[in-house]
Amino acid sequence: MTHYDLVIIGTGSGNTIVNRRFADRKVAIVERGTFGGTCLNVGCIPTKMFVHAADVAATPSESSRYGVDEELLGVRWPDVRDRIFGRIDPIAAGGSEYRHHNPDNANVTVYDGTGRFTGFKELTVDNKDGSTSVFSADQFVLATGSRPIVPPIPGLEETGFHTSNTVMRLEELPRRLAIIGSGFVAAEFAHVFASFGVEVTIVARSSVLLRHEDGELATAYTKIAQELYDVRLNHETIRVERRDDGSILVGMLNPDGADELIVDELLVAVGREPNSDLLNLAATGVEVDDEARVVVDAYQQTTVDGIYALGDVTTPHQLKHVANHEARVVKHNLLNPDDRIESDHRFVPHAVFSAPQIASVGLTEEEAKERGIPYVKAVQRYADIAYGWAMEDTTGFAKILADPKTGQIIGAHIMGPQAPTVIQPIIQAMSFELDAYAMARGQYWIHPAMPELIENALLQLDLHPEG
Repeated sequence: MTHYDLVIIGTGSGNTIVNRRFADRKVAIVERGTFGGTCLNVGCIPTKMFVHAADVAATPSESSRYGVDEELLGVRWPDVRDRIFGRIDPIAAGGSEYRHHNPDNANVTVYDGTGRFTGFKELTVDNKDGSTSVFSADQFVLATGSRPIVPPIPGLEETGFHTSNTVMRLEELPRRLAIIGSGFVAAEFAHVFASFGVEVTIVARSSVLLRHEDGELATAYTKIAQELYDVRLNHETIRVERRDDGSILVGMLNPDGADELIVDELLVAVGREPNSDLLNLAATGVEVDDEARVVVDAYQQTTVDGIYALGDVTTPHQLKHVANHEARVVKHNLLNPDDRIESDHRFVPHAVFSAPQIASVGLTEEEAKERGIPYVKAVQRYADIAYGWAMEDTTGFAKILADPKTGQIIGAHIMGPQAPTVIQPIIQAMSFELDAYAMARGQYWIHPAMPELIENALLQLDLHPEG
């Protein structure tokens, strides 16, 4: 049996670990899908390229308020799609080619197939060419990511449907699209397809969209979404079926009774689940939690010495920047076993590239209340800063929560133009323990730029310093 020093399963963030510092080690990399993982191929990068095209397509709908009359003449969907994947697919292929054949990887063997443990630190790979490989290793990195959840809706499999993995490669734009789900994937694709002229219906079991966001923000976003799309809240999808004319019937239940919807395409966007079940982890003694996430310690090591895990297979933060951070920690700990470092998950930000955009970090107001954490809050609207006034933004705002005595920021939530960029100074302040007063008063804020949204919110906080 072949024996390796290190085996990495998954080529998303896991692929960033092996560099020239591992040249003295015998390494194997296992990939069951497309090289580069979720973010590059079916996640954050292509989706945001679609979002940018959608933002461009949406500008005529509101340009007249500025005295500029624009018209959307058409959306060439194949051109939009092919421009995006014409750039992404070669990157994935290039990454595979590099690992397979570049002299830099003379010590690396790549297995294109699905790996599963068949013994203690023993992996069996069912290769795509039909062969099977069995090998062992001293160390493993589990970086197998996650996949879209497919709910057990009667008729779903027979009818056919899309997930975020497939919907971006549609042959043509549908006239009508139903999106089952109410989270960030649903919000982003609703914006994309509606901006391209598709009639979008969001079918949500919950009473608000983006229900995991701060309650004030989720409520405000839901109200905006209801003006842009057909939003059906408190609707449980109970069946789907393909009709004789090729359209899809979606059957639902809501508090008022039964409801039906006819569409041309169906997107299921109800969340993602870790790929831990594909690994047969019990065979090597690695534990998973109640949500099938691989259990790791602060060093990203699993319950088995020498087996590490990172990214969606282990963290509830299904975010590329979290996986990248954890990959850096794992790389350091593999190279420096006597001087290991811990992951830092204190202030993990996230963003939703919807219409409008959303960004958040830290505690929501509801979480602060539930935990009994004292806080003061301030809300600053885009409309009341100079650049927001210029844009005539009427819905955007920033909400900041802080400790009333120390001034330390404990949460921030923004909805509006460029929210994922505007929130970055808050993330930096929280990470380096800069209090709200010092942050607001101790630096210049460019006028009239959008970060003034943060400055003004900080200045509104009713702080009572200790002593």
